[in-house]
Order: sequence, then C-alpha cells, then structure tokens
Amino acid sequence: MNAPRLAPLAVSAYTLVTALGAGRAVTLQALQAGASGLRRRSFETAMLDTWLGVVDAADAPCLAPELAAFDCRNNRLAELGLRADGFGDAVRAAAARHGAARVGVFLGTSTSGILSTEVAYRQRNPASGALPPWLDYAHTHDTYSLAGYVRAALGLAGPAQVVSTACSSGAKVFATAQRMLAAGIVDAGVVGGVDSLCMTTLYGFRALELVSPEICRPWDAARRGLSLGEGAGFVLLERDAGGAALRLLGCGESSDGHHMSAPHPEGAGAAAAMHEALRQAGLEPAQVDYLNLHGTATPNNDSAEDLAVRSIFGTALDCSSTKGLTGHTLGAAGGVEAAIALLAIEHGLRPANANLVSPDPALHLPVLRAPRLAAVRVAASNSFGFGGSNACLVFGGAR
Repeated sequence: MNAPRLAPLAVSAYTLVTALGAGRAVTLQALQAGASGLRRRSFETAMLDTWLGVVDAADAPCLAPELAAFDCRNNRLAELGLRADGFGDAVRAAAARHGAARVGVFLGTSTSGILSTEVAYRQRNPASGALPPWLDYAHTHDTYSLAGYVRAALGLAGPAQVVSTACSSGAKVFATAQRMLAAGIVDAGVVGGVDSLCMTTLYGFRALELVSPEICRPWDAARRGLSLGEGAGFVLLERDAGGAALRLLGCGESSDGHHMSAPHPEGAGAAAAMHEALRQAGLEPAQVDYLNLHGTATPNNDSAEDLAVRSIFGTALDCSSTKGLTGHTLGAAGGVEAAIALLAIEHGLRPANANLVSPDPALHLPVLRAPRLAAVRVAASNSFGFGGSNACLVFGGAR
C-alpha cells in the first residue's frame, strides 16, 4: 500500500557554500560558465595526488565568542552557510512568526568534526596518551554537534536531529522535516547538510580505491573515481500558503542494503527512491525538466545510476552531475545539490555535466555537454549513500 501524499512545502530561503564560493550568486556564475572549484592540492597533512574542493574560508575562526565551544571546521562551514544570502536572518524571521520552539533543525553530515579529534590525537601526551584538554568531543566531533551549533546560533528551541547515512544524509533530512511538518510538530524546518574534509575521509576513500588522480569526470569513458570536496547547503521549509515561488513537491527514500560500499548494479533502490518522489509529487516522469544526478564519476556508481534513471525517465530527460564543479561533498551533497536544483528552476539554467570529454558508450543518459538555458518548472536531485541508502527530491516553481 502506498503511503499518503504529503502537501508541498514552501522553500522560503536557501543557500550553499562550496569550493566555488559562498552563496547563490557565485554558484550561479560558475554553473553558467562551467567553472570548477576543484584544484590539484593537498589538505592539512594529507599529501594525496588528487583534486579537492576545499573551502579555504573555513580555515579561519568565525563563530561568535559565546559559541566558541563549537569551534571546528564543520561548524565553521555551517556558520559560513548561515551568513550567505541572509539565510540566518530568514530563519530568525521564521522563528519570530512561528515561535522559536516551532522551528526544527534537521541536518545531514557524515564525518562532522572528526578533524578536530584527528588534530588532538597528534597532540596527545607522549607519556600517558591522554588527549589535550582543549578537545571538546561533544561540541565538535560528535555528529549532533552540527545541529546543536545551528540551533544555538539561530536561537531556536525546536527539535533538532542529525542524519548520517553517508552521501544521502543531506537529502534524507528533507523527508524528515516533511514528516515533522505533516505531524504538526513544527511549522518550519532548517534542512540540508554540512560536511568537512578530514584525514578519515581522504585516506578512507583512497583505501577504497575510489579517489581519482585526475579531476572527476562523471559519465566519461575514462572516469577514474571521485574528487572529494566539502561544503554546506541549507534550505528553509515552511507550509505552503499558496504563494510560494519555490516548493518541495516530493521526497523518495529507499534502502536496498546491497553492499557496504558498492551500489546495486541495476540501481534497484535508486529507482525505487525516484519512483516514490514522483508519486509523492503527483507527477509523471515526463513532467520533470531537469535531474541533478548523484554522478560521482566512479565506474560502478555512474553505471548503476544510468540504469536506474533510464528505468524511470527513459532517455529524454536533461540531466547532469555537478560534482565536477564542487567535488563530492558527501553528507552535504544532498543539501548542496538541492540548492543547485532550485537555482536551475529560478534561473532557467540546466547545468552542464562538468569535465566530460569522451562519453562512455555503455551509458545512455543524455547528460548535458554544455549549460542549457530553458525553463525549468520541475527539477529533481538524486543522492545515494553507502549501504544502499537512497534519496530523491523533487522541487517545483510557481505554476
């Protein structure tokens, strides 16, 4: 039996921070120009032969003095996002309308502030092995520290939750907020994801042999893996009073549990998530104008997603992966790419599949070789994580 359809939600504000820069304007400019934020570089003490999407602004402390206990790279990225495009002010205005206890915080991350503990481990006492006293695990390393920081920084008092399902984290929280609003627990929700680079991420993905020594090339015949990045993507969701210019129309989730790290070879769970998102939105596949692919540029992922998308949409849908511009921002990817889908609707821009040189003849989706200017009434975004955790979001503009 299908679950009942849930009402569309208004997108009252949104923003993103990636290696492209902070805010919608700089991101839109990069999408229009096809300009990548990826660079061949090192990060911290990791000397890897790869391209990374680093947000250099996160190097400097930026948290308010009263929130200094939360200081870590991940929460600095969150703060940069709250400041971009006046997003934090929009949330505070929503709290004034609804009450601080009626605005929830539902965010995704994968590694949170692990970098702080990695640095602390290097500084442990050589005799006792004790970690330095400055390490505040609960406010930095702990997964919940992200939601705790955002809640405190915005002066909110509603429910707060962090989802950590690898690369689907920042998309699955949209469904969490959707259910909380439908249940009447909150009137608005801050959703999205934040993830920062750390040694665990860099060396972990290298150990899995998923990191490319070249800039990532989704859907390319010579693709060799992903380019890691970091970032933040935030969206403010509220009940749609009828006049919203941008709306969340549907969320689809699935868990196929095929393998700890490899996708289902036929994309079965991914297809189920897309099908559910369309059902919830009350749309036929042909009504979607643009799809932001998960598109990590790993051989297996792109192949499985190509099959999954074609099983739902056929081969007539404009689609692309934007990870060649931002890098794969892991737990933040769902929020970052939701913001890109919303930019596509607002500006009638269907972004190009960055860095594609020679399309893989075994893949058949019509990924865009160049940005296309055309009206986008409905846009979807895919996010798939380790362990077969899949999510698809569908957004729409004013009709």
